[in-house]
Amino acid sequence: MTKDKGKNRGINKEIACLAAFASGLLLLAGGFVIAEQSKTGAFASAEFSKSRLCSTCHGNIFGQWDGSMHSKANEDFFYQAMLQEYVKAAENESLPQTFCSRCHTPIGVVSEELPPMDGSRLSEVSKEGVQCDFCHVVVESEGIGNAPYILEPGNTKWGRALETSGKKRASAHEIKGYELYEEARYCGMCHNIYHPENNLTLAATYTEWNESSYAEAGVSCQACHMTPGIIGFAANPGKAASNGPEREHIYTHFFVGANAFVTAVLGESRHEKRALEFLKQAASLSVRAPETAKAGERVDVEVEITNSGAGHMLPTGVTEERELWLELRVKDAEGRVLYHSGSLDEKGRLEPETTVYRTVFADSEGKPTKKIWEAESLLSDNRISPKASVLEKHSFIMPESALNPIRVEASLYYRSASQEHIDSLFGKGSYTVPVIEMAAYPEAEKTSIPGFGALEGLGAVLGLLYLRLSNWKKEDEKSRKK
Repeated sequence: MTKDKGKNRGINKEIACLAAFASGLLLLAGGFVIAEQSKTGAFASAEFSKSRLCSTCHGNIFGQWDGSMHSKANEDFFYQAMLQEYVKAAENESLPQTFCSRCHTPIGVVSEELPPMDGSRLSEVSKEGVQCDFCHVVVESEGIGNAPYILEPGNTKWGRALETSGKKRASAHEIKGYELYEEARYCGMCHNIYHPENNLTLAATYTEWNESSYAEAGVSCQACHMTPGIIGFAANPGKAASNGPEREHIYTHFFVGANAFVTAVLGESRHEKRALEFLKQAASLSVRAPETAKAGERVDVEVEITNSGAGHMLPTGVTEERELWLELRVKDAEGRVLYHSGSLDEKGRLEPETTVYRTVFADSEGKPTKKIWEAESLLSDNRISPKASVLEKHSFIMPESALNPIRVEASLYYRSASQEHIDSLFGKGSYTVPVIEMAAYPEAEKTSIPGFGALEGLGAVLGLLYLRLSNWKKEDEKSRKK
């Protein structure tokens, strides 16, 4: 028995040594120990710096972030209206009050300044939403969805690994590099949402990307949303800091998405214009229809809608709110309308027969609901996958008085929410939701905002060169280690 105990102690000692060795490898490889996601009350808001402080050295980057939807994540009026509805339901149904705020007001959650959910206890730094210091003290992610970030606020700021190569300290703080900052899973922390009780998928932008050809090709979220490329990586040479070195590529911090509604209302025209540019690069239309027809003859018109530029579904995010639809007009030689679908009435409502591309959730009684906290199942999802197409078929009878040739006009429209829902939240006439034309047939000449379309070709070339150089550099480092 004594010998067995001694033998067991020896085995346990070996296991302990191996565990210690493995822990040491983790420390050497990542510079930190994996911990649980940061909980409510884990920190004080005073441990985070205001973004204005970062602008002292990172003026350009601060200027890009300022006015973005990340900077407006907490004050977004549409989000706040829906949040207050959610909070009322959460109190009655024992749902976590800070569920939405963990992404929209992260510092407020981890510093326990929320609740109360009216924001009355929020510090100024918490009101900044998804801000500089919060993002750059994320040291790890526990997974995808519902904000499983791990934070280490302090004097060390984290960024992309290449940016910090060979340098351990900036003039104002320590710096560390980590591949997470160039990987889609960083974005996936908040851009997948699961119901806090039943785990139903409510939004899955990361998953949509991960299952697409973009992921297979290594085109990350950052490649489109944090470079001038829009539909792919484009190099952006410059300086990360005013006193820093010139670099082959600096990620932009506009964080452009599709929100031209809230940005416009808040007076952020720079970000509104970029959202419009993104939307106009996302989809394309093609039409098949006869040029002529006889009176009384059935005319078939087919419109193919292609998700040609987005690495996720169209639309994506909280798509029970968002609306994507086709408006089709068929005219004769004199401009008389022979067929029309997808129109809006005087109240901004779509005609009932219109196909709207979105998700529809059902509550416990199986009825459609836009209140995602009530969602218990998915009724339908007809959105368009990356690089995929859907075909809409329309037909009409050629009138006696119609003159050939037949002319077809089609437009793909998008809006962030139905006008009816916005009117119900804020009152009729408070806000008009913009209806944005994403694609048209016949295709009109596309215009570009400064710094985007005009430089698209150059950006793409620089992007390819940058990726080639980066790959050569990595291969050279590997060969040297061998």
